[in-house]
Amino acid sequence: MEELLNDLNDKQKEAVEYLDGPLLILAGAGSGKTRVLTYKIAYLLDKKIVKPWEILAITFTNKAAKEMKQRAANLIGEDANDVWLGTFHSVCVRILRREIGLLGYGTDFNIFDELDKEKVIKEVLKKLNIDDKQYPVSLIKYEISKSKDAMKDYKKYKEEVIGDYRREKIADIYELYQKTLMQNNAIDFDDIIMLTVRVFLENPDRLVYYQSKFKYLLVDEYQDTNRIQFLLINLLSSAHGNICVVGDESQSIYGFRGADISNILNFEKEFPNAKIVKLEENYRSTQNILNAANEVIKHNKSKLDKKLWTGNDEGNKIEYKTLGNEYEEVEYIVDTIDNICRTEKMTYADFAVLFRTNAQARVLEEVFMRSGTPYRLIGGLKFYSRKEIKDLTSYLKLVQNKNDNIALKRIINEPKRGIGDTALDKLDKMAEEKGVSIFELIQDSDNLVGIRSAGNIIMFRDMINSLIARKDELSVSDLMKLTLKESGYEDMLNAEQTKETEMRFENLMEFIGVAMEFEKESADNSLGDFLESIALVSDVDKLEESAEAVTLMTMHSAKGLEFNVVFLVGMEEGLFPSKRSIEEDEACEEERRLCYVGITRAKKKLIITNVSKRTLYGSTTYSIPSRFISEIPQELFDDKSQENFSLRKKKQEKYLDDEYKQVEGVLAKTGGYFGDIPKINKSTFGVDVNSFLNNISTKPKKNLTNLNNKEQYVIGMSVKHKKFGTGIIQKIEPEGDDFKLDIMFDRTGFKRLMANYTPLEIIK
Repeated sequence: MEELLNDLNDKQKEAVEYLDGPLLILAGAGSGKTRVLTYKIAYLLDKKIVKPWEILAITFTNKAAKEMKQRAANLIGEDANDVWLGTFHSVCVRILRREIGLLGYGTDFNIFDELDKEKVIKEVLKKLNIDDKQYPVSLIKYEISKSKDAMKDYKKYKEEVIGDYRREKIADIYELYQKTLMQNNAIDFDDIIMLTVRVFLENPDRLVYYQSKFKYLLVDEYQDTNRIQFLLINLLSSAHGNICVVGDESQSIYGFRGADISNILNFEKEFPNAKIVKLEENYRSTQNILNAANEVIKHNKSKLDKKLWTGNDEGNKIEYKTLGNEYEEVEYIVDTIDNICRTEKMTYADFAVLFRTNAQARVLEEVFMRSGTPYRLIGGLKFYSRKEIKDLTSYLKLVQNKNDNIALKRIINEPKRGIGDTALDKLDKMAEEKGVSIFELIQDSDNLVGIRSAGNIIMFRDMINSLIARKDELSVSDLMKLTLKESGYEDMLNAEQTKETEMRFENLMEFIGVAMEFEKESADNSLGDFLESIALVSDVDKLEESAEAVTLMTMHSAKGLEFNVVFLVGMEEGLFPSKRSIEEDEACEEERRLCYVGITRAKKKLIITNVSKRTLYGSTTYSIPSRFISEIPQELFDDKSQENFSLRKKKQEKYLDDEYKQVEGVLAKTGGYFGDIPKINKSTFGVDVNSFLNNISTKPKKNLTNLNNKEQYVIGMSVKHKKFGTGIIQKIEPEGDDFKLDIMFDRTGFKRLMANYTPLEIIK
């Protein structure tokens, strides 16, 4: 092992060898954090400090867990297989399979995905006679998820919302939703960690058992932990204090999911006597790319002190291009990719196009498809959400857990068996009255008397019972094949003979292939373990790094990945940083961290693009370059980019000059004063519109409020609102006798206001 540690740099080695209490490894992007965690596991085992099963190592993706386990096995052999290593959710499911009976569930519980969750919420709304327009499913999902992350069950939620009529209704929905899950012997994704923590808090002896079992805790991506994950870690490590966390506050980008950056910022406060080791040497990117990342992130206030550097070459300068619109932007990207492939012997797999919001994907796909450039879009329709996959999964779920009414309702008439909604509603009501599941109810044929489709229901029941009888003797993949045959699903697809059914059949074959891979890799090939594995899978887990295609993905999805060439597209104010984030410093800082993540995905080339005018969400607006571009020093950009800055600046100046002439005319007519336009002294990156407008000299003028005619306002005009502050008019759109003004305010971001009902003062 001493020889192996020679492969580490001094800081990595220091982190691996430190074993005396809490340790924060502050690992910058590309600094080898996975290597450090892997070597630390190997070091603990080689020195016989602990046994393999006494180490708990937690990652954020199955992909990362698999990679870490493989690396550890290469270092220490089969002992690595006995380490408890997985995601927060997979580790907690493993604990719940043993302990969930303490909470009244059966250990054969199913895990409901987002679609199952929506189905249950819709049923609950129907039973409570609540209008889903007044209480949208998305709102209910969000409230329940947020509550569970805060360790609030429906009882606690109810106590907190007394007197708030709307939230009291949500509390009723939450209560019936949770009771419905329990009747189905099912849990949702948010339950997994919450119920594990409940087991520990309500059963101190079980907590003591797991505290004694796990003598060392290692946590990856610590900056992405939320409140309940922090609580879990704290509970498990409180007895011995042997906790090692690895993270980078500059890559904390999941605040919208509940991630709490204060967990890493306050590590020393939460864990007294903690040691901090900084990994600042980057092995991925060139120095120019790292310099850009360092310069951007230094504008954040909430950060720890570190600076990335590398022994790699200085590398290519950053490229920056402004295009006319979003189609020109993507066409430029496609042409650039083809040119680089041709001249620098790269392949399509070397490229990633990263964008801020999913709405940008449509034009990307359209142009890539039209050009014939191979691509893969990460984050589109998820494989496990496809109808045929959900159908087969529901069959397997019912075979595994006979109490799963949601699974039964989905497939009892899929393929068509003549079992209609009327019959199913009747069965559902009878089962609820008797306090049993629907499948348990139909075991007794007497319960089907008077139901027209009783014969078909019995055939369905017998088919499922037959599959249940064989589930333990067949492999998962063979059980899937048998299910497709016995259920009639295979015959249904073969009978239709269309391109759609052919694709659905191919997807099912791929699903069976997933099961076969699972059987090769898993020691326990049970159906329950397979269903658990697919319930916890993510889009990035399925990313094939060898695929010969350009990767299109959001910047959030790109975290943890690397590519030779990265395009950051749509670098415009209001898009990146987003409109909402502009309104508050904390949110804007997270956007800047996201930019840092995007920049540090690039190994050799970084190319930034934006447009002068973009249509998004059905609205066309003139764009201002993202503030993040101006935070990168001029000398880090190549010569062509300098020309782009200069050209954009001239265009912007001319545009503003034309607009101000119009403004001057309007103000002259209304008694206002425009003043003299001072000599422009702006950054190299184009005119800073807000600063330019604010620097225009003024004299006292008449209040222009409520002189609301269309001619009064022009695009680019600076206005003031009593509540929202100073802003710039981006768009003017007629609306009956009135007109809409799209205004970007300095403090509060974008607002759409009706002119006749909005007190605005033209301030320049």
